[in-house]
Amino acid sequence: MSITRTDQDRPELQKTIEELVDSGFTGMTMRVNDERGEWVGSAGVRKLGENAKPPTDGHVRIGSNTKTFAATLVLQLVAEGTIELDAPADDYLPEFGLDRRITVRMLLQHTSGVFNFTGEYYDDGTYAPGIPATTAGQEWVDNRFKTYLPQELVRLALSKPSRFEPGTDWSYSNTNYVLARLLIEKVTGRTYAEEMQRLILGPLGLTGTVAPTTQSEISEPHARAYYRYEEAGEQKTVDVTRQNPSWISSGGDMISTTQDLHTFISALLGGKLLPAPLLAEMCTPEPKVGYGLGVFVQDTDGGGTVITHNGGMAGHGALMYSTPDGSKTLTASLNYVDDAALSLGEAFQKATQRLVKEVFGGGQTGSPDATEPAQ
Repeated sequence: MSITRTDQDRPELQKTIEELVDSGFTGMTMRVNDERGEWVGSAGVRKLGENAKPPTDGHVRIGSNTKTFAATLVLQLVAEGTIELDAPADDYLPEFGLDRRITVRMLLQHTSGVFNFTGEYYDDGTYAPGIPATTAGQEWVDNRFKTYLPQELVRLALSKPSRFEPGTDWSYSNTNYVLARLLIEKVTGRTYAEEMQRLILGPLGLTGTVAPTTQSEISEPHARAYYRYEEAGEQKTVDVTRQNPSWISSGGDMISTTQDLHTFISALLGGKLLPAPLLAEMCTPEPKVGYGLGVFVQDTDGGGTVITHNGGMAGHGALMYSTPDGSKTLTASLNYVDDAALSLGEAFQKATQRLVKEVFGGGQTGSPDATEPAQ
């Protein structure tokens, strides 16, 4: 049985999250489970203009951590014999006319080459915009309650040129995971949320986690999320805690808690959700950036490895790290003021690197688009 310790027991951890908040975040909570038990800490504020800290049991939009849940779900259906990992995705979703070379595995590993419907950043510095909801600034704020169908997101992406030939390169694309969601629904005849409940949330007792689809509310307690933009030469900061997440869909729509993220990643890597061969495939990284199937696989400075995914969702963010056996985890939630320039992007990267070094002995970190509003 783990013991929850106060911030005085591990002052170096509390000091770290306080300094991270000082670098620009509104608030942060962190949960560490390791050989010393469980440590939980909080710093900053849950709401601008108030003094209360973010709740350590708070709900948070986890952004691209959703992809780890979705990949696990697909692999569970592979284990059940419902899906073949190396079959053409077109076999399951013929209505989209996908390139027959794109396999289910390529969707989970971001090696399909399919355009990212939230916009593409190219190596030469150019940017190709995606759906209107992800246009930065006031337009994003004004559109944040609009409902997008997953099929709509996919069709927009497929109307754009692919980035590369399937299987020849790596590029992070939310479209891959919306296709994975539609694939799950097609082969099971149930909704993505129902399958998530049947295979992951229910068995693990993750009562603080939800796949909201179009629901704009987030359950209390929670810290507030903000977005800043310029209108007529004036800076405006808007509370965007409530929003319809269908614009990102299964690329990043889920809500969870640091406790549930710990339970999930620990159970996943501990072998409770997938057969050992499939878990091994999930944690086998492609060579370019070290992405497996729904997770990053990264070496630490201390010679170890962490399995991770991070995510950001317009003023909310979540971190999820674990040793490969699930025995040591770090999960965290962030609330901040997001903007079109992704002003906190660099601070986010430095923060995650510092946390990993503090808890796991160093390392590189995170999702490449972890602070994008369109993530």
